[in-house]
Amino acid sequence: MDVGVILTYRCNSKCSMCHIWQNPSLPVEEVSLATLTKIPRGIDYLNLTGGEPTLRQDLAEIVDLLYPKAMKLEISSNGLHAERLEPIIKKYPDIKIRFSLEGMGESSNVIRGEKDGFAKKTRGLLRLKELGGTDLGFATTIQDDNATQLAELFRFATQNGFELATSALHNGFQFHKSDNVPYDRLRVAREIEALIVAMLKTNSVKNWFRAYLNLGLIAKVLGQDRLLPCTAATDFVFIDPWADLFACNVRPDLKLGNLEMQSWDELLNGARANEMRNQVAACKQNCWMVGSAKTAMRHPRFARLPRRAPMLWVIENKLRVMLGRKIDFARYVDYARVHRDIISPRRVSHLQSSERRNVQSKTDAHYSRFGEFLNR
Repeated sequence: MDVGVILTYRCNSKCSMCHIWQNPSLPVEEVSLATLTKIPRGIDYLNLTGGEPTLRQDLAEIVDLLYPKAMKLEISSNGLHAERLEPIIKKYPDIKIRFSLEGMGESSNVIRGEKDGFAKKTRGLLRLKELGGTDLGFATTIQDDNATQLAELFRFATQNGFELATSALHNGFQFHKSDNVPYDRLRVAREIEALIVAMLKTNSVKNWFRAYLNLGLIAKVLGQDRLLPCTAATDFVFIDPWADLFACNVRPDLKLGNLEMQSWDELLNGARANEMRNQVAACKQNCWMVGSAKTAMRHPRFARLPRRAPMLWVIENKLRVMLGRKIDFARYVDYARVHRDIISPRRVSHLQSSERRNVQSKTDAHYSRFGEFLNR
């Protein structure tokens, strides 16, 4: 099973597609080390994320606690305080680090509301590489404002020895906004094709399967169904800053319980968990993010192997690229069927914003308006 731990909703970025920074959690309320000890050993993949995890003063202690519990531990960061990760990488060089980068140069800064963010992230990741980091890379959210830069961003990452993870613009309860809709779905979807081809041209098997994941992002952007069924609450779960356990990080109604108050076994094997899995099976969301896509791509019995469908797609289209042939994307995605949005409001950059944060304490109101976040 994969586990995502949202350590905090505090964040020092001001992204146009996320208002976590306006609705931070309070440090005294955030999930504690004592509660995190309840996570069992044998986790396949454990991601420490946020908000911004480097704002946790006890991040190093959290890593010490959770590193032995997972086959792979990731820290998803905005990269603005890479120096706080240096002692962690020195101690655990194989920890996976991903810095959020939303395009080249100023494009990333504008989208993420970060002054000199692009330069800070690239310098920081290069420094972690010098210190011995072996699994370093960037993560980008594909949207109208960076879609034309995807192939260039991939080249930039690979030329510097870094990985590139991708997701598509989407809504989620933790973002505190529900207008994350592409302005031009068809244009954004078409731009992903070049990234897929570039990934298939590499010698990296990981990139070949990332290419399939990006095929799923084309379907996501167009508003079509997932390529593979979701396995939330079976293959992955999320823990929020208040220790509430959710099947996924999109639907706040799929809550399994609270890790501070309950045991791991009770949360994952109780009647509530079974009810949530039934709801997942009937879910009509077309989510396709790294966490929900890679688990869906795994073989149900042999976790290190892919399912038949992505494996066959990768074999066929890797061969096509090797032979210099074009990929017929229309075989896999119906470009004539594009979801029509009632409204697609323009997202604004908060790079120069002086808006004060609205600090709140824990309340169920955070996740009370699920209907706003249903989207294609």
